[in-house]
Amino acid sequence: MADCFEPKSFIRHNRQLRALQIANQAWFCLQDIARLMGRPLDERATLKLDPDQRRSAWLTNDGQTSKQLLISESGLFAMLVHHYVPENRALRHWLTHDVLPTLRDSPGPYAPSLKTVSWPRSSVRVLEWQGEHWVRLENVPHLMDRPSERISSLWKRSTSFWRGKLEA
Repeated sequence: MADCFEPKSFIRHNRQLRALQIANQAWFCLQDIARLMGRPLDERATLKLDPDQRRSAWLTNDGQTSKQLLISESGLFAMLVHHYVPENRALRHWLTHDVLPTLRDSPGPYAPSLKTVSWPRSSVRVLEWQGEHWVRLENVPHLMDRPSERISSLWKRSTSFWRGKLEA
């Protein structure tokens, strides 16, 4: 079976909304959004969305696994506009102020996180992402035990060179 995700459940008016983060982007179960909007939304309704705003995925819920159609955050707001009902204003407010901040504040298993690597005389901030540690190029000399002035100036020149190329 393909990747299987375990979504977070949110409740509004005794109706469940399953939502999750995939690759640092919020995704919502279309079936649940349809119930909350009181509209019959199916795969055909998502054809108005761009291909990157919809996807299918396997979700686990209460021990059951099912294939669900998901829509991205931008797809969700597009659906609220395309299929307007008066409740959508309150639904959008709830999504914006409760659901999305909760999703973003709870990192998933593959979310990047900042760490500090410390030695007796120095420390460096690193980004841990997908099981690997990433270091800013300009911090590489600090990882060496005792960087000489020559190595340090080389790194300063190379980082300023690349920074100039990236900004251009």
